[in-house]
Amino acid sequence: MARDPSSPPDARSAAMRGFVQWMRAAAPYVYAFRGKTFVIAFGGEVVADESFLGIVHDLNLLHSLGIRLVVVHGMRPQIEAILAQQHLPSRYHAGLRITDAETMDCVLEAAGQVRSRIEAMLSLGMANSPMAGAYNRVSSGNYITAKPMGVVDGIDMQLTGEVRRIDTEAIRQRLDDGDIVLISPLGYSPTGELFNLALEEVAMQVSVRLTAQKLVFLIDNDGVRNGRKRLLTDLSTRDAEALLAKDKHLAEDVRHYLPCAVRACDNGVARAHFLSRHMDGALLLEFFTRDGVGTMISSAPLAHLRNATIDDVQGLLQIIGPLEEQGVLVRRSRERLEAEIERFVVAEYDNQIIGCAALYAFPEERVGELAALAVHPDFRREGYGEALMQEIEARARKHRLGALFVLTTRTAGWFLERGFRPVAVSDLPKEKRALYNYQRNSQVYRKTL
Repeated sequence: MARDPSSPPDARSAAMRGFVQWMRAAAPYVYAFRGKTFVIAFGGEVVADESFLGIVHDLNLLHSLGIRLVVVHGMRPQIEAILAQQHLPSRYHAGLRITDAETMDCVLEAAGQVRSRIEAMLSLGMANSPMAGAYNRVSSGNYITAKPMGVVDGIDMQLTGEVRRIDTEAIRQRLDDGDIVLISPLGYSPTGELFNLALEEVAMQVSVRLTAQKLVFLIDNDGVRNGRKRLLTDLSTRDAEALLAKDKHLAEDVRHYLPCAVRACDNGVARAHFLSRHMDGALLLEFFTRDGVGTMISSAPLAHLRNATIDDVQGLLQIIGPLEEQGVLVRRSRERLEAEIERFVVAEYDNQIIGCAALYAFPEERVGELAALAVHPDFRREGYGEALMQEIEARARKHRLGALFVLTTRTAGWFLERGFRPVAVSDLPKEKRALYNYQRNSQVYRKTL
């Protein structure tokens, strides 16, 4: 690595520490995604934009990390330009191009231009670029069998088609060989006909047939925003369907692609992502940072509560450890956590533990202790503490407990706001009272269920 002698030592040290921290934070994602299949889809406007070079560098970097890449491209602006040059009309119905024979000639010309440009860019290994010395093979072919769309709402779509079959075996073979697979939105019939296909349908069908880990759409916006213009960082497919049904202010490309993202996730694709094509490094920031930069869609909500298991012990230690250091929580050894793991509930977000709480029951006195309630700092304003507390309350009721108590030194206000009231140490269950640490001097609060 080249050194900048003009950079102050403190600045260099800070930059190095930041780099080390980023690498350590990204490492689990690098490990998790190696060998997985990502389908990256974008329109022809992405290829025509100057920012495409940065996207290509990031695609090549993903490939170098062992991610199996399938790239699906569109070509609408290129087709429009060729139609205009030849003074031919551009006709659409329901957002899809009506493709007659003359238009199909323009579609094929545009496909050749776009595919050749993408292949050339993905082959970049020039000096002073992020992929200096790299050599990547790009594979394209007649992977898609199509059929005519037919007549829609009384309109003959002519040579506009639908996906009938995908040669997944051939695609997987190319991926196994280490190729980047490039797919144009064109389909072929067994009788030799050509059909113009929708980019989003091709991307969705390919991702489903390959059981891809991710389907990614690069769009003009930074993700999916609701009617109040708030960026929705994660959506379940049910929430996405509700948004499509009620929100008429969605961006055009989002409204176009979101139904396909929902179908993909409901049919085996782990995640779909909507990312800005204008943000430099959006692919890397979305995949290798916890918070990401766009919208992520999954078939089930990303956040949920569940019973803790023995495999969660390390995650629990990471959550409660800092609070133990601050004296907010009582210290628990790994051995104690393992022995008491069935008492814990965890809050999980995208397969990472972000919070926990435990219930210790005293059935003879019909009370329970809410203990070890902790939430990762980045999620404390998201309502997970409240959800964990309510889950513990529900479990206490199932055990026929009439009240919950909590011992705290720093968070009395939070519990007072949620219905707990101060009581004396003498009001604790006899077994808990015998273990009370008077040196710690925890305050006792109780809530009737």
